[in-house]
Amino acid sequence: MSETLTSQTLSSSSSPQSQTPVFALVGNPNCGKTTLFNALTGSRQKVANYPGVTVERKIGTFLTQHGKPLPIIDLPGAYSFAANSPDEAILRNVLVGHVEDEPKPNQLLCIADAISLERHLYLCIQAAELGLPMTLAINREDLAQESGIDIDTAILQETLGISVILTQANKGTGLIPLRLALSRAKNNVPNQLVRYSNPIEDTIERLEQSLIVHDTTEAQRTRGIALLLLQEGNCPVFVSEKTRTILEREKARLNALDPNWPSALIQARYEIIQALCRQAITHKPVSGKTLTEKLDSVFLHPILGWVSLATIMGGLFWSIFSLAGYPIDAINWTFNELISSINGVFPRGPLRDLLNDGILTGISNILMFLPQILILFFFIGILESTGYLPRAAFLLDRVMGRVGLQGKSFIPLLSSFACAVPGIMATRTLKSPKERLATILIAPWMSCSARLPVYLLLIAACLPNHSAWVKAGVLLFAYTFGMVAAFSVAWISRKTLLKGESTDVIMELPPYTWPSWRNLVIYLADRARTFIKRVGTTILTLSIIMWFLTAYPQNPDLSGAERLEHSYAGIMGQYLEPVISPLGYDWKVGIGLVSAFTAREVFVSTMAIVYSVENGGGGAGCCCGCGGAPKNTALASILPTQTRADGSTLFTPLTCISLMVFFIFALQCISTIAIVRQETGSWRWPIFQLIFMTSFAYIAALCIYQGGKLLGFA
Repeated sequence: MSETLTSQTLSSSSSPQSQTPVFALVGNPNCGKTTLFNALTGSRQKVANYPGVTVERKIGTFLTQHGKPLPIIDLPGAYSFAANSPDEAILRNVLVGHVEDEPKPNQLLCIADAISLERHLYLCIQAAELGLPMTLAINREDLAQESGIDIDTAILQETLGISVILTQANKGTGLIPLRLALSRAKNNVPNQLVRYSNPIEDTIERLEQSLIVHDTTEAQRTRGIALLLLQEGNCPVFVSEKTRTILEREKARLNALDPNWPSALIQARYEIIQALCRQAITHKPVSGKTLTEKLDSVFLHPILGWVSLATIMGGLFWSIFSLAGYPIDAINWTFNELISSINGVFPRGPLRDLLNDGILTGISNILMFLPQILILFFFIGILESTGYLPRAAFLLDRVMGRVGLQGKSFIPLLSSFACAVPGIMATRTLKSPKERLATILIAPWMSCSARLPVYLLLIAACLPNHSAWVKAGVLLFAYTFGMVAAFSVAWISRKTLLKGESTDVIMELPPYTWPSWRNLVIYLADRARTFIKRVGTTILTLSIIMWFLTAYPQNPDLSGAERLEHSYAGIMGQYLEPVISPLGYDWKVGIGLVSAFTAREVFVSTMAIVYSVENGGGGAGCCCGCGGAPKNTALASILPTQTRADGSTLFTPLTCISLMVFFIFALQCISTIAIVRQETGSWRWPIFQLIFMTSFAYIAALCIYQGGKLLGFA
């Protein structure tokens, strides 16, 4: 089991008297840290082959060789203890034991990438300076062998003074030796390999004494904390004024002796690492190019790279329309059987209407889209786990640089295609506060999975007889349109509200790896579980509410359409109609728009309920009055038959496009508003975002519809 670390978690193990081991999982971005965490604990954290997946600490439990459960914390990846971004600050503050009211790790599991061992050992050396028991896992053994890299773990163990285990986390290789090593980890106190110059060592000693006396810091960690304060030049909040004074005095003394002493700290560590790697690593000649080099010659080519990106994205959207038919039919058949059973058991009345028109009509029209959503996430999961996405970010770096962002911003924006909430949290990897805020502001404009049911319904309604490729093209255009508009707003904001220079970024391109099918299945199962939970809670509740608002007050003397018009929802929609009629919508669409501000997907279920009530019950998807289950295709075929008060067609292609544009830009997500408030620390930005995005959506939809009418497309 895994959960976000809270102040209550492991409170007993974090007390000074407790001797229960609390492990911290430490490593560079994209070294297989979370994959190993999942393999050890059986957790279901998201795994992807690019930096920035873990943006907050997670905790799980693994079993030792004797079956004893021990806690382990998965920390965000970082290259060093330098806290240049919020996620790196989490790593540093947890390791030095100064996160208030939270458990202090007393043992470390460091992860290093076998093919980049020299670079990854820098963080391990810094972690070793904390003086905590430590185990080193060298991951991706298979890729190292393919690259002709042979690692002598015996030399590493003898020099570092700790257990060193070769692993291949995505296949579970090396897990048994690793569990054995972790069971004995309390004896693996690392050797202090790095000896600095005498003036620096004297300063470290004085700072250690100050930390023990004035800050009551555990002596076990003081050397690492002293080095952190000395090197990074920033004083975290836990440092007392007396320690600050000593630190400034010692830095002034070192500056007088040698102004380049900060570089000497880094150089001393790398000298030890280089000497160690020369002894422990052997490079064997490899004939021909590696698989990564062959693929990069295509995917990173100035022309072929863009062609590949367009082809991959086009194929992804094509698959949504072409592969989901059978599971959709299965879901549809299931709901047909459910409604038939209900019709056979319950007599016609409010209860039967609630079950058929309120509950089943509402949730079935949303569940119809589950196969298409899972197909989308399946292919995105493959792109993530293979390592292709950092290449896409690399291609887009120049484009994003022109709008005031960096290629690394592509990762949070990509996450926002699933949901804006984790996408906004992933901006913690960005070092520039202004670039981070600009990315937060445009992340909700990436078309999340909640918008997908609306897009698919409207595309099916306005293009009923077109091929999957045509529909995929329209869907791709919707996603692209949102991105282009988002980048345009980012460019304007970076020139005005968030003016500043774009930061340069060094982007790591990991080697291509085969996806872990187990992790991919777990990922899809979690996405399905999350979607179904949302359908069974939020959407179910809202569907029942919308059914009540559309069905009451009841008047038997009125027809279905008249009853809907005089219902609570009808009255509300008619009040809204003057505002939305310039966009091409009538009051029935207005009911759907109001409901969608709580959850975008509810627009689909609301439309199904509205037309079910209007048709006198029996399900929006049934055209013969048999009470059949509402079908996505049937609902899409009903929409083009709807007319306005003057008899003209309501859901024309122009109206459908106007609706899609509104949903692309409107901020219809309470969770997104809450997470923006959390990440920015103020209500100012989420309120601004809500007003701006809603206004932008209205104006954009207005321009599309009225402009289309002027051109004769009404």
